[in-house]
Amino acid sequence: MDLSSIEIFLAVASDRSVTKAAKAVGRVPSNVTTRIQQLEEDLGVSLFSRDGKKMTLTREGETFLTYANRLTALALEARQAVRPLAPSGTLRVGTMESTAASRLPAALTQFNRMWPDVSLHLTMGASRDLACAVVADTLDCALIARPPKAMRGDDVGFEAELKGLEMEPVFVEDLLIVLPSGHPAIKSAADLRVGSIAALEPGCTYRRIAENWARKSSALPTSEHGSYHAILASVATGNTAGVMPRSVLDLMPWPTSVQTHQLGPVETLLVYRRNDRPSAFNAFHEVLSATKGRDIRLATN
Repeated sequence: MDLSSIEIFLAVASDRSVTKAAKAVGRVPSNVTTRIQQLEEDLGVSLFSRDGKKMTLTREGETFLTYANRLTALALEARQAVRPLAPSGTLRVGTMESTAASRLPAALTQFNRMWPDVSLHLTMGASRDLACAVVADTLDCALIARPPKAMRGDDVGFEAELKGLEMEPVFVEDLLIVLPSGHPAIKSAADLRVGSIAALEPGCTYRRIAENWARKSSALPTSEHGSYHAILASVATGNTAGVMPRSVLDLMPWPTSVQTHQLGPVETLLVYRRNDRPSAFNAFHEVLSATKGRDIRLATN
């Protein structure tokens, strides 16, 4: 058992997919599959139940998950402990609300435990606004969603802002249309039987993707909401479909089974300026990289 195999295990456990996990850790899917098989042989148990391409943790996998999280956190602490200079000062981090809820708790808890003297300021907002804030030096870095390539020509201003920044993929979100209870399955927006699509503010990348999808076969208006809880409440009325990543939906209570339609994978990028970063940035970057296989749902199992 080695640390890289444990990190691969955490990525697969988080994304529930070998293909997505391979992208997250920068490996080919066949290598990820081999490393998981080797880890299972080493432990003498099956860590995942395999249903097609979906990977679900077994009972033994759930148990090992707790230890895997502890091992990666301890390894990170060990690397930091031998460094002579500790980060200091203030770090201004921007993030989408969805990322703050489903992806950042493990990283922020670990960072605060390791570097309590760093003042970390968290700002939530839409991707477009956060990217502009990094360019303007009101944020040191931000976690944003970038539209797929087919849509990037629709927002030249946003793409121009990103050209001046370093961009690094850290998460892959499965973007969903969430349908009211009892709504039949859909293949396109033309199949929707609702009056609107609920989404966050106009600068939200997820909203733009949903609106682009709906425009192809529907003229549904967008109803703007201030939070994902408000979106889900609107869906519960029966006359609205909502847009949100699966990682957020998995965190939220729902009285009945949820019917969803996949819009596809969307990368979450860490963006930052090339040559102007505070001393605490590298420490945050390392903690984020070490904990990106863990979200709040998995970390609390």
